[in-house]
Formats: sequence, structure tokens, C-alpha cells
Amino acid sequence: MSGIIRVYKRDDEGVLHFREGWFDEDYSQFVMNYGVVGHQSRTEETDVADAAAVEGLMDAFAVQCAEDGYAEIPDKEQFWVVAQFALKTKDGTERDRYLEEKAKDAIISHLAWRGLGTVERSEFSDYKLNIFCLCPDVNKAVNAIKICCRGEDLDFTKLSIGAAPFTEPANFKLKHSAKPASSFSI
Repeated sequence: MSGIIRVYKRDDEGVLHFREGWFDEDYSQFVMNYGVVGHQSRTEETDVADAAAVEGLMDAFAVQCAEDGYAEIPDKEQFWVVAQFALKTKDGTERDRYLEEKAKDAIISHLAWRGLGTVERSEFSDYKLNIFCLCPDVNKAVNAIKICCRGEDLDFTKLSIGAAPFTEPANFKLKHSAKPASSFSI
């Protein structure tokens, strides 16, 4: 069985919380990751001796989350947040492909452990590397990407970040630029 259950809920103060559950085949463990969106999560692992029990654990986790008021956030209610790195060449070099892999890995991990979304894809376009993230909270995701890129030495001086509602992928707005700029384009 593969897959992850990722659900969210707002508390009485409007703070967004998340829970994730998945089976880690490498360690034969059911993993639950949870916390306040935008903050480092807490993780609990449960050893699973019988692989047949995994589906039952996943089902029980889903039921408990639903009972506690957690639900998936549909894509159409989320946002595209794009981490964009300016490149020196139109199509990217071998060094740029290394940057792509390093940046994707770092952003995937940084967003995931904070309930801030997923990296959906990356692409090279005219002198740019674009990493597309699907996120439930734009401002927290933008701040997390900036912190991640700075901490991982990912050419922060070449970083711009744009965001758009999932349903309006042509309407990106600039959220961060290392250099003076007023617009964002893919």
C-alpha cells in the first residue's frame, strides 16, 4: 500500500492545523506527522509487524481525523506558490540541473514537515528554473521557502517567489524578489 493521508482543520481561533499519516516501508512503521501549519511538526511512529495491518491503521487514522474535524483541502481551495531561480542560460546547464534537484529536495522536506504543501513539479523556461508548490497558506509557504533557500545555500540572490490561486494559474503575483521587481512571470 502506498499513499499518504493529509488533512487540515481550523481551530476556534482560526489557526490551521494539519495531520498526515503514511506507512514507511523501509522501517515497517506507520508514521503520523501533525502540528500547526507553518511550524515544525511533531512525529510519532508505530512499528507494524504485519504488513496486512497497514490498511487497518490507515483506515483508523482517517476515521479518527474525520471525527476530530480534519478534512482534505481541495486543490481548488489551495494556491500555486512558485520558487523561481534566475539562470544564466535559456535552457539550464548541468549545474542548474543540480540546483533543481537540490532545491526540490530541500523545499519538499521543508514544506512537508510544516504542513505547508507539496512540490508538484519543476521546469526550465527562458532563463528560469520554476518549482511549483501546491500550498494551503501562501504567506507561510513564501516565508518557509525563503528560509529554506537561505539555509540550504540555494542561490538566494537569484530567487523570486510568485503565487496564484489554484484556479487562476495565469494570475501570478510577486511575493518575494531578491532584486527590485514588480511582476512575476513563469
